[in-house]
Amino acid sequence: MTDPPHEYEPNSEIEDVATLDELDLPAAVLREFVHRSGALRVSALLDRGEDTPPAVVETGRLAPVLATEAQRVRRMSHTQEVAVALPALPEVRQLPAMDVNAETGQVTGVLGGLEHLAGALRALAEILGGRTAVAAEFESTDPDTPLGLVARHGEAVAVMLGDEAFALEV
Repeated sequence: MTDPPHEYEPNSEIEDVATLDELDLPAAVLREFVHRSGALRVSALLDRGEDTPPAVVETGRLAPVLATEAQRVRRMSHTQEVAVALPALPEVRQLPAMDVNAETGQVTGVLGGLEHLAGALRALAEILGGRTAVAAEFESTDPDTPLGLVARHGEAVAVMLGDEAFALEV
């Protein structure tokens, strides 16, 4: 198994764990989203209130779940069961890869497909609460330019194509 891409200090230690404790629920939600949506990877910058620094939880297809809090990085197996009940998740289905053009910001695919994925990702951010931001990467027909989406409840969804970003109102 490979880890999702994440920048760590060369001397950072990654702790292998069977539970992420209070981050088990976000981990399970993100893992389920990957399975249902077909996303390559998904991550969340979790808003935990004014008095607690945010945490990052991320996972990818059959990849471990990584949780980063301050300088602590924990890794949990993708197949590890967690003792949490999943909340009602947004409807999301796997779609064929979309054609993307990073220069023009054009995304072509199944009618309503981009809006479907963006709406589901925004709903996921709302489920995780507060000002949480959720990012997902999906396959495109250009292997060098995946389709990236970043969502936060109540804000436009950012569509990321290579180094370019475009706003999408859903």
